[in-house]
Amino acid sequence: MQENNQNNQTEELDMNHLMQIRREKLEELQEQGKNPFEITKFNRTNTAGEIKANYEAFEQKDVTVAGRIIAKRIMGKASFCTIQDCDEKIQSYVSINDLGEESYKAFKTFDIGDIIGITGFVFKTRTEEISVHAKEVTLLSKSLRPLPEKFHGLKDMDLRYRQRYVDLIMNPEVKETFILRSKIIKEIRKFMDEQGYMEVETPMLTTVATGDAARPFITHHNTLDLEMYLRIAPELNLKRLIVGGFDKVFEIGKNFRNEGMDIKHNPEFTNMEFYSAYEDYHDMMDLSEQLISTVAKNTLGTTNITYQGQEIDLAPGWKKITMIDAIKEATGVDFNTINTDEEAQAIAKEKGVEYEEIKNTRGHIINEFFETFVEETLIQPTFIMDYPVEVSPLTKRKKEDPRLVERFELFIGGREYGNAYSELNDPIDQYERFLKQVEAKEKGDEEAGGMDEDFVNALEIGLPPTGGMGIGLDRLIMLLTDSASIRDVLFFPTMKPLN
Repeated sequence: MQENNQNNQTEELDMNHLMQIRREKLEELQEQGKNPFEITKFNRTNTAGEIKANYEAFEQKDVTVAGRIIAKRIMGKASFCTIQDCDEKIQSYVSINDLGEESYKAFKTFDIGDIIGITGFVFKTRTEEISVHAKEVTLLSKSLRPLPEKFHGLKDMDLRYRQRYVDLIMNPEVKETFILRSKIIKEIRKFMDEQGYMEVETPMLTTVATGDAARPFITHHNTLDLEMYLRIAPELNLKRLIVGGFDKVFEIGKNFRNEGMDIKHNPEFTNMEFYSAYEDYHDMMDLSEQLISTVAKNTLGTTNITYQGQEIDLAPGWKKITMIDAIKEATGVDFNTINTDEEAQAIAKEKGVEYEEIKNTRGHIINEFFETFVEETLIQPTFIMDYPVEVSPLTKRKKEDPRLVERFELFIGGREYGNAYSELNDPIDQYERFLKQVEAKEKGDEEAGGMDEDFVNALEIGLPPTGGMGIGLDRLIMLLTDSASIRDVLFFPTMKPLN
């Protein structure tokens, strides 16, 4: 421990020394009237990626490129440097004969991390590397803090998440993940548009914490002197729009849940919810299967993917099974023959399944059995159908068994990716379920929702039969980019402050 502290102190002293040198270089430039931070615009003509992809069109042509110096090799009167821009890296040949003595001397003082502009012609070196023969080099921004040493890079995961801007510079594969994230979301929007859905926006600040079972973030509106919540889900507002006459709506946006953090959960996350009038949860199965397989094909070129070493086939034809049948397959316990809360509690005790006293009903225990014995075994895409009503307060009951609802969740690689309902449109039933949530909250269930009387009012106006679904986009992006943690697909994941 003492040795590590000494090493950290030495590194800190070295960093302070290097930063002081860079500040002195900046001061010298400013004294010469060459302050790079006073430059407001630079006319770049092309990116490195454009030049490399179309070399024949650019050969011997003048271009102006700009980017960050990531490598530099000084060789007397001629030098090489490599800059990195938004999409690629490109080398530049810089000589005293082209720049002149004063400009070349200034170039030699530039540091790794500085941002420069280069004007020159495109050529290939003797080693066939596409390069820019510099005629002019301009310092556009001075890097006052050195980048991590390139051979060791930025490996500390905590630091990478905190300083994503450095992570993106030092680790090209991280940048590729976020480029792919953008393409995935673009393809999702394209797919939904082609299916006739309209994209909408609904409030993130709400006066009632409803939409799902989760602990909310609470804030205060000063002008209204009103307690408000960051939304758990946009569900109720989207269904209000269905009431209002929009038959197909979807929203991509942030949700907030004041819960634990792990590789699957971040307090704020990106979700998509979509609702279609005159459809049910079977239609949502078909749509989500088509959506995910299409997006995978269009972004990755295949529906056969590998996630953390597991081979997964996203091609349509996904398995469908009820929650009770999945539990029976895994454990031999058939909840179709268990009809009372007391019987369910007894079998839970026998099988070692734990449950909270405020969640001790047959329905809650069925859900606990599923999460204990089944969920992590669902590697290939699987729709788990027909959930207990106790864990589904916004879902239409099944005619055949009103203890169950027309709900499914989508599981891939042992994780849940989507949740869908045949939406409850009976205002009397909905009001009674809200009351049960309020009772549960009063008994100490922090995840229970509140009473939303305006939503009941909307249902009284009339909600047509409707299918709806929510998909966790961060998790889907994790799957399609083979990322182990949700933090790997968020530019700025939630982190505890260091101080």
